[in-house]
Amino acid sequence: MSTQTSSAVSRFDLLLERARQLPPIPVAVCYPLTKVALAGALESAVCDVIRPILVGPKEKIQNLAKAEGFDISSCEMIDAEDEIQSAKLSVELCRTKVADALMKGSLHTDAFMRPVLAKETGLRTLRRISHSFVMETPAYDRILLITDAAINILPTLDDKVDIVQNAIDLAHVLGVAVPKVAILSAVETVQSSIVSTIHAAALCKMADRGQITGGILDGPLAFDTAVSPEAMKIKHLVSAVAGQADIVVVPDLESGNMLAKQLEYLGGASLAGIVTGASVPIILTSRADSAKTRMTSAAVALLMHASAISKDASRDEPEC
Repeated sequence: MSTQTSSAVSRFDLLLERARQLPPIPVAVCYPLTKVALAGALESAVCDVIRPILVGPKEKIQNLAKAEGFDISSCEMIDAEDEIQSAKLSVELCRTKVADALMKGSLHTDAFMRPVLAKETGLRTLRRISHSFVMETPAYDRILLITDAAINILPTLDDKVDIVQNAIDLAHVLGVAVPKVAILSAVETVQSSIVSTIHAAALCKMADRGQITGGILDGPLAFDTAVSPEAMKIKHLVSAVAGQADIVVVPDLESGNMLAKQLEYLGGASLAGIVTGASVPIILTSRADSAKTRMTSAAVALLMHASAISKDASRDEPEC
């Protein structure tokens, strides 16, 4: 499936349509104690994307549902005292395969991710965990992934190898066969005084040598040349990525978070938030994000889960 389509059709609607063709998965919804957090989980259930397991103070969740007129009678609930216990229990549900994915509710990201990242009891894999914003904006003709804008604060070059590979794998799930990856900086030339340009050059060479696979990398690129063919021509760049990036890799969390929020609040972009590199998909959105954002993120998580199951099944097939 191509994520590129006419402006009259929402690319996010197409993702949701794909997800609804699959069986819904059980999802541990951690601490859904605001209207939008609870509504996002319930609307995802109505759309047959997930089966929510609500984890948090049971009485408070019931009172919230009653006050907002939400029907939670069909939802499984697990009582927890506070944010910390809710996060621990939610992660345990995923570790024991009771839940196939994890969804952040209305707690702080630090409290939510701490048990996820725990070495002995968390959801780590050999891959570094990272976050991608999946963006749909009126000004761009394709879905755009921004990474990492939520977890890795000052990623090293080694960290960025996994961040890039995680994003490429996610783009494959979303239907982009060979994603174009722009490694962002402030300029398009390698300069020893700007570390992000050195990282960009190294990542591109690593892709050339097969250390990063499945996509086409170029960088350093400024954001304008990453997404604008006109800017690329003005700056006389010759690139297979410039002007048509599917993924932009930011230098650090601060720059990525500001970029994503600017596109959302000033550029009219819709977004989903997903964590990759863990043993299950993790739906990680801002506490201020809408129910629709949470529902779209849940759809992406379902597609990720289905893709992982398909890969496991093909690995288990006997050779002829």
